[in-house]
Amino acid sequence: MLSTTLRTVLVDGFTIRVRTTPGPENPASPRSPYVLVHGLGMTHRYFDRLRAELAADAEVHAVDLPGYGASPRPRTHLGVEDHARLVVEALSALGVASCTLVGHSMGVQFVAAAALQAPALAERVVLIGPVVDRQRRTVLQQALSLGHDTFRESPSANAIVYLDYLRTGLRWYVRQLLPMMRYPLERAVEQLHCPVLVMRGGRDPVARHRWSRELTERARDGMLVEIDGQAHVVQHSAARAVAAEIIAFATRTARRRMAVLPQASDGSPGKLEDRSA
Repeated sequence: MLSTTLRTVLVDGFTIRVRTTPGPENPASPRSPYVLVHGLGMTHRYFDRLRAELAADAEVHAVDLPGYGASPRPRTHLGVEDHARLVVEALSALGVASCTLVGHSMGVQFVAAAALQAPALAERVVLIGPVVDRQRRTVLQQALSLGHDTFRESPSANAIVYLDYLRTGLRWYVRQLLPMMRYPLERAVEQLHCPVLVMRGGRDPVARHRWSRELTERARDGMLVEIDGQAHVVQHSAARAVAAEIIAFATRTARRRMAVLPQASDGSPGKLEDRSA
C-alpha cells in the first residue's frame, strides 16, 4: 500500500487538501514532483491509480480544491484564475519550487492558468481530456457529451465520478460550471512557454480529437497522445498507459532542458538563462 500524507493548506482563508505520495528512495535520475489537479465536481480519488503509477518515478501531490469533496465550500465566487492562484500558493507553502502540472477536464484550465501565473513553477504541463471545445461551448453540448461518456466508462470510474458529484453538491457544481464554459483554454495554451502534453482517450466524446489536435498545434511546444479504446476518465481506466506517456514526456523534455544549459568551464551544467522575450 502506498504511503501517503494528507496535509491541509490554508490560503487566504480557503482550504486546500493535498495528498502526497513519496517517489522512489534513490532514483537514478531525480525528478521534480508531479502535481495532479482534478476537474469539475471531482476530487483526488479518480487520480489514485495514476498517483500510484507516477510515484514509481517521482513524488506526487494530488490536490483537492476548495469546495470539492471534504473541503469547506467557499462563500465567495472563485474563477479559473482564482483556483490557479490557490494551487500556486499551496504548492509554495509546501515547498514545491518546480513541478509537472497535470490537470484533467476542468483541471486543465487550472493548471494552464497556474503555469501562466507562475512560469518558474511549471517545468511542463499535461492536459488530460481538456475542456471546453471552443466549437462546443454550451452547457447543453457538454451535458450531452458527459452523458454519452457515461456509457463508455467502466463501472468503477462511474462510481467514483457520481459519488464525488454528490459530495460536491449541485450548488457548487453549477457555480463552477459557468467559469469553466467561459475560459478560453486555447488562448492560454498559446501563451505557455513550457512543453505541453495533450492527452485523451481515443473514445472520449468530451475532449474530441479535432479539439485536442488544435490545442496541440496552438502550443509552442506541444505533443498529442491518444490512448486507444478509452473514454474521458482515461487516467483511471488506463492509469498505467497514461503514466508511462507522462513519464516519457517528462524524461524527454528534461533532457532537452539540460541540453540547453550553458556549460561551465569544468564541463558541468551552468545556470539556465531565461531567453524569453
